[in-house]
Amino acid sequence: MLVLLVGLWVVEALDQLSGNQLDNYGIQARDVDGLPEIFTAPFLHAGWDHLVGNSLPFFVLGFLVLLGGLARWLWSSLITIVSSGLTAWLLTPANTIILGASGLIFGWLTYLLARSLWSRQPGQVALSIGILIVYGGMIWGIFPSGSGISWQAHLGGAVGGVLAAWLLHRRSPRPTYQSAQVSGWRTY
Repeated sequence: MLVLLVGLWVVEALDQLSGNQLDNYGIQARDVDGLPEIFTAPFLHAGWDHLVGNSLPFFVLGFLVLLGGLARWLWSSLITIVSSGLTAWLLTPANTIILGASGLIFGWLTYLLARSLWSRQPGQVALSIGILIVYGGMIWGIFPSGSGISWQAHLGGAVGGVLAAWLLHRRSPRPTYQSAQVSGWRTY
């Protein structure tokens, strides 16, 4: 996670040096040509303040998801990025560029919270309670608020996080046993 965080800072430095030219690789709302940018937008930010605001939750929540294993981290991140990006692309007014890691951060937040519902492991339940105490206030970010904040990406990320938790941690149904009759005898 530290390498990824440093990467975000390097990308923002390059963006600043280019006169914010990299921001053009953000999601271009409702423009079909803007769909591939769903995969680049989470790694771009609208200036240093935006990046600073995302850095700590990006590192902490991403690290906590990564503790569950690289494969689960990759899948939960991919599901969240796609869900966040598509939601932002669809619901944001046209001619708007969306960028930033907050959709992914919201996905990791809800993934960690929802994961405990399906796994029911005491350690994960305790972790989700701690996360809720520290980062629970972020959940309000899924509702429309100030201009310049993509609540659409936050909402899509939150939905993606819950979906990822369900896909990666749901319990398979318990097998059902049916009795069979053999020559008048029931066996169990």
